[in-house]
Amino acid sequence: MRLDKYISQVTDHSRAEVKIMLRNEWVSIDGETVRSASLQVKPEQRVCIDGEEIKQPGARYFMLNKPQGYICATKDKEHPVALELLDEPNVDKLQIAGRLDLDTTGLVLITDNGKWNHAITSPKRDCQKTYYVCTDQKISDSTAAAFTEGLMLDGEIKLTQPASLEILLDNECNLTISEGKYHQVKRMFAAVGNHVSELHRHTIGGIVLDESLEPGEYRALTQAEIDCIKL
Repeated sequence: MRLDKYISQVTDHSRAEVKIMLRNEWVSIDGETVRSASLQVKPEQRVCIDGEEIKQPGARYFMLNKPQGYICATKDKEHPVALELLDEPNVDKLQIAGRLDLDTTGLVLITDNGKWNHAITSPKRDCQKTYYVCTDQKISDSTAAAFTEGLMLDGEIKLTQPASLEILLDNECNLTISEGKYHQVKRMFAAVGNHVSELHRHTIGGIVLDESLEPGEYRALTQAEIDCIKL
């Protein structure tokens, strides 16, 4: 890989900034100062900037407590995006594994490991997500049975997969689903004549939102959390 491309990938510096570093003789490979941006870097070589070694980072994994008002996208002209809440280098290389609506809060997983992302988002992987749901009206006794049997949502051609509903109060519940259809939870309740007024995701697979994270805060996943998503 070209030296300027390697440095810009490993760090958060642009190609233009890398060229300035090279002209100022701040870059060395295996202890020798270099000035050429087009030099090819081999995996075994040691690249330093101002005497400090830089290394290709491993895959990154984060959990974010998404607040309302942020959209789970790379860019958006109208709303701030969730990735803006991360103070990390090369944020543009990170992906959101399982999106939430603008007004939905809670657990969002973020990674640059495409295979791990796919294990969460692929419909074939049956990765369960649990949401706290608050509705405008009382949750009827028949709702749990309807969700278990599957619903035909407006615009769909197949029933939803069986979902598990745990009623907490008259209009509050935990709902666990294994799919990720567009606005699925809201559409499921709409299908039984109710309206979701508050929606908060707290679990994806075996990963539970860290209660110490305030809205907008994030942290790196532990190795145990990473490993509980089976590739």
